[in-house]
Amino acid sequence: MAWSTREIAELAGTSLRAVRHYHEVGLLAEPERRANGYKQYGVPHLVRLLRIKRLVDLGFSLPQIAEMGETEHHPEEALRTLDAELAATIERLQRARVELGLILAESVPADLPAEFATAAANQPISETERSFFTVLSRILGPKGIEAYTGLMRNPVTDPTATEFENLPADAGERTRAELAERMVPFVRSLYREHPGLRTLPADAPRGEQFAKQTAGTALAEIYNPAQVDVMARLGALLAAEEQS
Repeated sequence: MAWSTREIAELAGTSLRAVRHYHEVGLLAEPERRANGYKQYGVPHLVRLLRIKRLVDLGFSLPQIAEMGETEHHPEEALRTLDAELAATIERLQRARVELGLILAESVPADLPAEFATAAANQPISETERSFFTVLSRILGPKGIEAYTGLMRNPVTDPTATEFENLPADAGERTRAELAERMVPFVRSLYREHPGLRTLPADAPRGEQFAKQTAGTALAEIYNPAQVDVMARLGALLAAEEQS
């Protein structure tokens, strides 16, 4: 019995393109050709093609199938590896469905990480805040994220926060210095209401130092020079206050 490329593709339930690709990557041996130059596939080709299709349907990649070779009929280790990968994929998709449910139910921003999006529901978010939240979601640990989202759900408002948000890049030295001084009581009130802010990066997955450096870099690029200067002055004032 001999089949053409089209016939063996139909028998295996795959496409002509797939059969040709398996030849190109070395998964399926080239058959002999008839006198007229057409390929003639036999039973071994069909069996191999069916096995490839079965493994592909299970989720194996073509490189993984190539590593198995043609004689391993029960690749237990490869199957267990694939099972673990599929379990991780299912878990990721389930989390994505939960997040989509929150986005749809609460009309929260779809581009923000789930924790921050939920906490920011029903309140205006500036573009700078949105960018900073996205960075924080990648560098903070669970406790740090919980502390920051707690602040977002129950914000402590103060006129100086609005002044800081609207501070122009060319604000003078005196304006920046005075704003930093006037923001000290505001930040103290933040720490009283949300003590976890003091140790925000303590459980950062890649370490506290890395989290601080990354957050500092993000702040320097997201905020304008005058705002960055005010934050530096504010940090120095708070540090001096704690040491006194």
